[in-house]
Amino acid sequence: MRWSAIALIIVLTASSISHATEARVIKVLPQFLDRRGRDSISPSLYDRDAYQAQLRKKPELRSGLQFAVQWKASSSANQELKIRVELRGTAKGDLPKAAKIETIVKQKGSFSHWATIVLDEKVYQEIGELTAWRVTLWDGDKLLSEQKSFLW
Repeated sequence: MRWSAIALIIVLTASSISHATEARVIKVLPQFLDRRGRDSISPSLYDRDAYQAQLRKKPELRSGLQFAVQWKASSSANQELKIRVELRGTAKGDLPKAAKIETIVKQKGSFSHWATIVLDEKVYQEIGELTAWRVTLWDGDKLLSEQKSFLW
């Protein structure tokens, strides 16, 4: 009797958790791009992090910015979703510069996916140094999930 009660509690908890996380933004990695449009010079994660540290220290080597976004949606969600990245840069004058970029993503299966959203060089130069960002996942006009930087 005791084991069946514990098993029932575990099943009910797991089902409530799975319904609460129908769609979500799991991870956001803002990454600088070099003059050749690369975020890394090799496929190694260690090398990518070292190269990002180098680009962070030397702004003259940068040409743009990209966001690698890990996201997940349940199979019951719409197959076409939208990821929106909103950015704020350094203040020049009264208000900081802002930009917004979007991309359509498609849900395939029940595993998480990665989307790469690139901010082109012209917009990157207008924004200046990135100070805050927010990434949202949309189903039409319905906000499903968001993740934002500390300063947003």
